[in-house]
Amino acid sequence: MSLRINDTAPDFTAETTVGPLHFHDFIGDGWAVLFSHPKNFTPVCTTELGAMAGLEDEFRKRGVKIIGISVDPVESHAKWKADIRTATGYEVDYPLIGDRDLKVAKLYDMLPAGAGDSAEGRTPADNATVRSVYVIGPDKKIKLILTYPMTTGRNFAEILRAIDSIQLTARHQVATPANWQPGEDVIITAAVSNEDAVARFGSFETVLPYLRKTKQPSA
Repeated sequence: MSLRINDTAPDFTAETTVGPLHFHDFIGDGWAVLFSHPKNFTPVCTTELGAMAGLEDEFRKRGVKIIGISVDPVESHAKWKADIRTATGYEVDYPLIGDRDLKVAKLYDMLPAGAGDSAEGRTPADNATVRSVYVIGPDKKIKLILTYPMTTGRNFAEILRAIDSIQLTARHQVATPANWQPGEDVIITAAVSNEDAVARFGSFETVLPYLRKTKQPSA
């Protein structure tokens, strides 16, 4: 099964570093970021998990819960967390899923069905495609999917920026242009007439007949 934006995020129950967890219950009525790793004790992923821990307050401000997954057992995660603290200075308090049987990786289409049913003996290269980030909304729908190669560390500031855009555009009939940053002008969607745009936003600039820009709406 290939996952796409607006698909329902597959639900699952798994062991984590904070105990058994039911994914949709974990999301609740908020947002979540699920980010995956091919193997414990790998250098790029070690920096990423620490970076995510350092940004946990920023995600929390946006009503977003963080949860990681690695194709290794939970008991290995506990040892890895000590290395992450040494390397980055951050303590990983958010849940890390243990996926020793590869079920979640397959459920999220990060590994093929024929990948086997055990993490035992698998190398990071065997799990190279387990490098995806999923942003999931309160409706349990997937809002964003990003997949990175193993040698490229993820830019979590970009993920925060994307969440700001997704949450803003969910509240208002607007879109965000290339390289948009919070507070900058936004695009009025085609579903909003000129008359309605004036009523909603006060004023706007017509750049092209199909491209109208206005100030970012307040919350």
